[in-house]
Amino acid sequence: MWYERIIAAHRKVTDNVTHGEAMKSDRYFVWMEDGANDFEANSRHSERAVSGSTDFFTKTEFDPWAGELEKAFNEDGFIAWRLNTIQFEPDTGFYHYEWLWEVINEAN
Repeated sequence: MWYERIIAAHRKVTDNVTHGEAMKSDRYFVWMEDGANDFEANSRHSERAVSGSTDFFTKTEFDPWAGELEKAFNEDGFIAWRLNTIQFEPDTGFYHYEWLWEVINEAN
């Protein structure tokens, strides 16, 4: 299933990953699906993809986990992604990265 690919890519980096919830940690990933981007032909969904995002919160500037996640996405071969933003949150001290991704949904 598509979500197994997403989970596996994150777990190549760390087990500090959740689906839609913050963690009490100085370094963690949160991923969440947000919709579909299906190709429709002949009034049906011919090719299916799920879109979503991953947020990475870290107190480490230039954290190597960011590059490791991108490498894991690339190695999967079925996850299209882009780094959308990197921000520093002065009120929490976190660097906040956000990736947008799409993954093929094999379910018909």
